[in-house]
Amino acid sequence: MSDLLKKDKEFVWHPFTQMQTAPEPLELVRAKNTTLFTADGKEYIDCNSSWWVNVHGHGNEHIGNAINEQFKQIDHAIFAGATHPKAVELAERIVNLLPNPLTKVFFSDNGSTAVEVALKMVFQYWHNKQEPKKRILAMNGAYHGDTFGAMAIGQRGYFNEPFEHFFFDVDFIEFPTEENEEQLLHQVELLFKTNEFAAIILEPLVQGSAGMRMYSIGFLTRIVNLAKQNNVKVILDEVMTAWGRTGTYFAFQHTEIVPDIVCLSKGLTGGVLPLGLTVATTEIYDAFLSEEKTKALLHGHSFTGNPLSCAAACASLDLFEQAETWENVKRISEANEQFKMQLSSKAVENVRCLGTILAIELKVNGESSYFSNIRDEAYGFFLENGLLLRPLGNIIFINPPYCITNEELKKVHEKLLEFIAIQETKA
Repeated sequence: MSDLLKKDKEFVWHPFTQMQTAPEPLELVRAKNTTLFTADGKEYIDCNSSWWVNVHGHGNEHIGNAINEQFKQIDHAIFAGATHPKAVELAERIVNLLPNPLTKVFFSDNGSTAVEVALKMVFQYWHNKQEPKKRILAMNGAYHGDTFGAMAIGQRGYFNEPFEHFFFDVDFIEFPTEENEEQLLHQVELLFKTNEFAAIILEPLVQGSAGMRMYSIGFLTRIVNLAKQNNVKVILDEVMTAWGRTGTYFAFQHTEIVPDIVCLSKGLTGGVLPLGLTVATTEIYDAFLSEEKTKALLHGHSFTGNPLSCAAACASLDLFEQAETWENVKRISEANEQFKMQLSSKAVENVRCLGTILAIELKVNGESSYFSNIRDEAYGFFLENGLLLRPLGNIIFINPPYCITNEELKKVHEKLLEFIAIQETKA
């Protein structure tokens, strides 16, 4: 064991890790484009974009130069009572990407806090209007982050069981399928007619941490329209689904709907620096305007509007304005769809694609589970073959950086087939 790994074991507590039983972490020393390099000379294709964030790949020079130039101007400054050029530029560019009336951008520092801000916005919106709407509707299987408000509107059990006695009450609907869509929409309509709901929050089209579960454009459209008809605010958590992952800038752009609040993070900065944005409509913003200071949104973070993060985000947007980025998104999406057609195995329960996301659900005894033993077997197999994937239990998925080459993507697909063939022998 290297000195670094010894010190890591002595001092570091890693996320989503059972420290007693976990294998030694990879000792990373360099990253470039799609490749992670370790101290022992091995290379790994970063198949999941390092927790779904490095959409342009690692070490992107345009983003790095933007951060460096910004550091020469302002590294950080308080964002209450002050502003700076990159925050204003970023807010304007984000608003121009989104449909009206999404016009107001609140800055935070990650996806979970972007969601927390959204929740506080809708609760206080109704409070300021003196209308007692305090219920939230969410979807089973949801993951919106690991702070307390975000956990409350997420999947109960699993990670969150020790904390559930602290959560506020939330109404949940089942995950929509072809079989239950009409029943769910009827249930939602009855709930909304109580006039007690402040908001509904959804991951549009894809539930990420639930195993890249995908539901229909039609269902998303109809449930949002129900909310609008019943004066229920719509929060879309686009932390994972934005920035080309589903083939468009934002997943909701597959529809004609316009949410009241959108939460953004992950690929926003190209995955280089932490940043969260909560974008709200003018109507919501206006409800906080008052001579009474207590009606303001009294929320903030030390690193709100951090100039370096804003510079990285603006540079990332520059890259999204290049045709090459969207050509790569299309190329990966088409390759995944073609690969999907090759998958016919008794070991596979389901295969699903949307944009650059490919998810393969392997058959297990009982229900799919984040804690399936297949996860550890798959993780080890792919590491041995030069691929870094973090399966979600028995669901193996890829959502690579957009700079992945055809040769690298072919290797990923081939190794997926190899692992599936191994599982088939056990079925």
